[in-house]
Amino acid sequence: MIHLERLDHLVLTVADIERSCAFYQRVLGMQVVRFGAGRTALQFGQQKINLHPASAPLQPHARRPTPGSADLCLVTRTATVDVLAHLQAQTVAVEEGPVARTGALGPIESVYFRDPDGNLIEVSRYPGEA
Repeated sequence: MIHLERLDHLVLTVADIERSCAFYQRVLGMQVVRFGAGRTALQFGQQKINLHPASAPLQPHARRPTPGSADLCLVTRTATVDVLAHLQAQTVAVEEGPVARTGALGPIESVYFRDPDGNLIEVSRYPGEA
């Protein structure tokens, strides 16, 4: 049996890498990282999201690499009221929330919005974390 420890990275297929970088950097504070032969990633904490262009996805890739098909849940320690204020200041429309959900470690409070490709982004907070 394989014992997994954590998720290292995931790949997001996007229509426009620079537009996605600008959004994730501005809205979620992710760091844009360039590596390898022209590759781009978004880094935060100990994780990263590799960006693949839909027009020429890097090999190997998902069977159907499609912009807008992802649904990501990101965890923050920022108070939900401050997340909402920041999204409003960045003119990002909240699609739902705050709402109670269940995360990998138990109850969370979540806010949902979309990135430029239409991917669903959920920013969640575990109660009691500051």
